[in-house]
Amino acid sequence: MGAADVVKKSGSGICHGPQSPWYDVVKNYQGFESLRRCTQSGGRLPKGTSSTRQQIGAQVYSRAHYGNGWADEDRDCQDTRNELLIERSTAPVRFTDASKCRVLFGRWISPFTNEVIHDARQLEADHLVPLFWSWRRGASEWSDEQKETFANDPANVLIVESLNQSKSDRGPDQWLPPEGRCGYTARFTRIVLKYRLEPNPDEYQRIKEILAQCRG
Repeated sequence: MGAADVVKKSGSGICHGPQSPWYDVVKNYQGFESLRRCTQSGGRLPKGTSSTRQQIGAQVYSRAHYGNGWADEDRDCQDTRNELLIERSTAPVRFTDASKCRVLFGRWISPFTNEVIHDARQLEADHLVPLFWSWRRGASEWSDEQKETFANDPANVLIVESLNQSKSDRGPDQWLPPEGRCGYTARFTRIVLKYRLEPNPDEYQRIKEILAQCRG
């Protein structure tokens, strides 16, 4: 890595790549090989950089990197969301029409609140490890096939009510559900290990603390 390619983390914790207008101004810094490595260390991007479209390495995050929505790998017209609605319903499901492509009613117990929900329209398929979270911690370097596999992995998808919107792209260090926090954090950790994602040190420490409290 040449000096002209280094990403500079300033004393105030801001990560400046070579394209940053302040790059040449920053003289005292910690050097990283990429913006991803810099942000993983706890650094942040300059103000004005979009929180949902950030330059990490050579690419810009987009949901499209992980495939065009929920996949239908067996081409039976039921995508990942509907297959999980069927699988996780504790009662026989009803469909919107005779094609049986879309689930309308069933019986689901929310892992976030333990509430029983019957109307599938009140539920969302939520990525336990958010896609943007994964992007910033290693997934940006995966192939498109790997990203789509991750996005449709049943182990990484929860069927929950719209409470998941309050979670956004945060990990357990910043957000936990009202119920089932220990199981949620343990499952999050298993996905991170399975895909070899790399939480930054503060995130890693907080997750360790949560799991230790659960064991205690």
